[in-house]
Amino acid sequence: MNFSVIIPARYASSRLPAKLLKDIHGKPLIQLTYENALKSGASKVIIATDDERIKEVAEGFGAVVCMTDKNHTSGTARIAEVLTQLDIADDEIVVNVQGDEPMLSSSVIDQVANNLAQSQMQMATLCEQVIDKAQYLDPNCVKVVFNQRGEALYFSRAPIPYFRDEQDFDLSLCYKHIGIYAYRSGFIKQYLQMNSSRFEQVEKLEQLTVLDEGFGIHVAIACSKTGFGVDTQEDLDKVRAALAT
Repeated sequence: MNFSVIIPARYASSRLPAKLLKDIHGKPLIQLTYENALKSGASKVIIATDDERIKEVAEGFGAVVCMTDKNHTSGTARIAEVLTQLDIADDEIVVNVQGDEPMLSSSVIDQVANNLAQSQMQMATLCEQVIDKAQYLDPNCVKVVFNQRGEALYFSRAPIPYFRDEQDFDLSLCYKHIGIYAYRSGFIKQYLQMNSSRFEQVEKLEQLTVLDEGFGIHVAIACSKTGFGVDTQEDLDKVRAALAT
């Protein structure tokens, strides 16, 4: 199956400045993300950045780099510019892999691309089991509820599903959203024409606009562990420790 991976790689980061260039056992973080994507079945892997420092480092380890505007407010908008620059066909499947996910395996990337190809929905994403009640209650952990057909019902920073009776609490019903997406090139362009829904505005989750517009998002449990994304120095330390062996 033919698909492309595009890695949005923004330099600015409020909680960990220049995080994509941080060293992890001799390699910049963005290189680990890129190398995992290369091991997938993707026909193309492209780093989309707004900064010459990332471009220089990425080209230094052999990556294909596309320079994009500094004013994009989301990774999806950055990807849309790449699609226009490279004239990628509307029916091509594109996987959005965040640059700060150095532990995301190639099998997970292949999984989300294949899930989109086999579904009738406009987007596909993944999830994994919430590990404990603290994570379930953490607003930084985005939860997702989906039906038996794998169609997302809602994403939220709030604890969902909510257990009215404490004795009914069941972690097996609680899933954490993983921020990887597959969509067809033409739908990305369509998405950018949508008005941000009130749900997106209050939860700060752009996928809620897609649901609000009536489009389907396929959700499946990731086929392998996804590790840690890097937002803070603590996250970076955890990744370094996990990859030290």
